[in-house]
Amino acid sequence: MIKPISDRDFKVLGIGEVMLRLSPVGKERISYCETFEKVAGGSELNVVSGISMLGLRTGVITKLPHNEIGKFIKHKIRFGGTSDDFVLYDESEDKRLGVYYYESGAFPRVPVVSYDRRGSSFTTFKRSELPERVYTSAGVFHTSGITLALSESVREEVTAMMQRFHKEGAVISFDVNYRANLWDEATAKAAIERVLPLVGVLFISEETLRRMFGMKGDLREIHRGFAKKYPNLEIIASTQRTVISPQKHNFTSLVYDCREDRHFEEHPYENIDVVDRIGSGDAYVAGALYAMLAHGTIDEMARYGNAMAALKNTVVGDMTVCDLADILRIIKAHNSGGAGSEMVR
Repeated sequence: MIKPISDRDFKVLGIGEVMLRLSPVGKERISYCETFEKVAGGSELNVVSGISMLGLRTGVITKLPHNEIGKFIKHKIRFGGTSDDFVLYDESEDKRLGVYYYESGAFPRVPVVSYDRRGSSFTTFKRSELPERVYTSAGVFHTSGITLALSESVREEVTAMMQRFHKEGAVISFDVNYRANLWDEATAKAAIERVLPLVGVLFISEETLRRMFGMKGDLREIHRGFAKKYPNLEIIASTQRTVISPQKHNFTSLVYDCREDRHFEEHPYENIDVVDRIGSGDAYVAGALYAMLAHGTIDEMARYGNAMAALKNTVVGDMTVCDLADILRIIKAHNSGGAGSEMVR
């Protein structure tokens, strides 16, 4: 099992855009509602804040507009217990925060996301704006395909940072998190293949492995083949979600220890009451990385990741709201084969 450097300031440091999410109240439609609820959200922030809520020190690298809406995001970063030591602020006349609109679904109406993020302050990010000490501050450096997809400039800056963090001994964690509305598969594949030789912990869906990378066979065989292709990989994790309806999901994952050639998969969380699915994949990554750091086994990575994802589905907003006691309670109930106590009191 991979062992990150333990004596650095941050157990995990992530880089990515943080956006404002606007959602109609309840099950209203974006095109007809008159009131929106606002929350902060961004894949990497969701991950590091989730890890922080479980008790490990994390930080986020991002760039925000220096105005009142940027201040709102800063407060939400701190709410998640994540350090804002490396948050940058855009003072330009064109400063803006990326926005996305999310409409939750109700069968047969599926959820809808609409983006308004082009030209945001984060897209002007330059690694030269950061102090040199950032590269020796973290045991794990995490980012995602969403960040690489934002622009060619951002892609070059973040790729160079991954290379530097890797050189300085950090474990590189990468969630492919492919979004077809951000870039095409050919561009994504080229960019991801460029960073894969740096990655130690990879989060990737079965669909992406099959479609983008042309892998064949069952998922266990695919993991083994991918690990042979990229021998630097130590952990590969793939989530498995079954959507029964927008309000009912089943969820589990398959985690592979490439060095020991061993898989682990637990029985799914079934009939999860989905209040808000956005960020549940990030919650999985948070739980898995926490368990890797705290327990050092793929069994616990799967258990904590699955529990975090299951819980996040029941919470409004992008960010997980929980603590370690919540997750341990869910894991215990899941392993006992029941839902546990009716109420915590």
